[in-house]
Amino acid sequence: MENTRTQNKMGYLPVPGLILKMSLPMMVSMLVLATYNVVDSIFVSRISENALTAVSLVFPFQMIITAVAVGTAAGANSLIARRLGAQDQDSADRAAANGIFLSVVSGLFFFVFFLLLTPALIGIFKPDAEITDYAITYLSWVGIPAIFACVQVMEEKILQATGNTIHSMLIQLIGAVFNLIFDPILIFGLLGFPALGVAGAAIATVGGQMVGMIFGAFLIFSKKCLVKVNFKRFRPSLRTIKDIYVVGIPSIFLQMVGSVMNVGINKILIAFTPTAVSVMGVYFKLQSFVFMPVFGLNSGTMPIIGYNFGARNRKRVMDALKYGSLYAFCVMMLGLLLFQSCAPFMLNLFDASPAMLEIGVPALKTISLCFPMAALGIMFSSLFQAIGNGRLSLLMSALRQLIILLPAAFIFSKIWGLSAVWYAFPVAEIFALIFASIMLVKVYNAQIRYLEG
Repeated sequence: MENTRTQNKMGYLPVPGLILKMSLPMMVSMLVLATYNVVDSIFVSRISENALTAVSLVFPFQMIITAVAVGTAAGANSLIARRLGAQDQDSADRAAANGIFLSVVSGLFFFVFFLLLTPALIGIFKPDAEITDYAITYLSWVGIPAIFACVQVMEEKILQATGNTIHSMLIQLIGAVFNLIFDPILIFGLLGFPALGVAGAAIATVGGQMVGMIFGAFLIFSKKCLVKVNFKRFRPSLRTIKDIYVVGIPSIFLQMVGSVMNVGINKILIAFTPTAVSVMGVYFKLQSFVFMPVFGLNSGTMPIIGYNFGARNRKRVMDALKYGSLYAFCVMMLGLLLFQSCAPFMLNLFDASPAMLEIGVPALKTISLCFPMAALGIMFSSLFQAIGNGRLSLLMSALRQLIILLPAAFIFSKIWGLSAVWYAFPVAEIFALIFASIMLVKVYNAQIRYLEG
């Protein structure tokens, strides 16, 4: 009876408060995640600007790991939430077990992929010898043991799908705290540890993922978890895997689009100067303070939408979208104000040189103009994924980051130079939001309008 009441809270509690209740733990954990991502780069910047550039070049390949991990987990999250909404416990349990299986398979794939291809991947950018050495070292350490990240993310999303965002937050929090503690220790050789430099930063990151994964496994396999995962008689279910990847594959490509965009932008920027690549890397770290809370709102809102879509409650589906969008817009407006007023301070956190400040201050102010539009796009995308229509999220992201942003950045760079590249971001966001709004109307008329309630 207690489990039923816990599940049903997504079907009866007032939506504005429910979104905050489910999202705030994730927002806190993602802010902590953003903090240790930024601190990681701050420490690395103290080694040298070349070390910071190397970590920035590795970032898109880390995004590939994140894309597969989060995309697969988002598919499992959506399926579990919809099955719980339809009161189908067996299917929810099966989705969770298959989700963990897929996360392990993904991690083994990355083990082989980065073991064989790390030098070739860094060679795409043709950096100088020192940057190449730093980048290969960092990517090897974060890429080969990617199984820890894949399984940890799946555990988080399974718990989110059941409405248990507190424990999902704790998984991230434990890993983040481990990283924050061991980053300076392993980079600079404190407390008797050897000074490992860039490798130390990567090892601290992977160590945090491993600790988070172990804690997540304890929670997932506990008796209190609302989905029961039992591998004693487990057999992969092709039908369940297909259902997971109906949402998961578009979500994977959705996030991989970001990786491709980042590689393309870095190729454009490094033709001007490696310092521009460092600026782009710093931007992606800093913007996580703004985007991570919105992704926390996304994570808290998606299971509410999925549950009520499964329960055929139109009003609660649309209320979740409305209030989630409002909260996200407020967060992004605050982020815009911070970037406009504090850009020099933000860059100086990374020991910015005069050249980096000259390039970076206008870059941060220009790119941040896209924040409010991005808030609405993210929340519209969460509705598409939550109701099992992840392909629209993929189309939206491809339009923004590949079809418009990269060509615009390339053209602007050729006509007006480096300072114009940054304007490609708000231009792309405008067109993406127009597309998302049109698709939202179509989805509402086709899949939501005739729901009960």
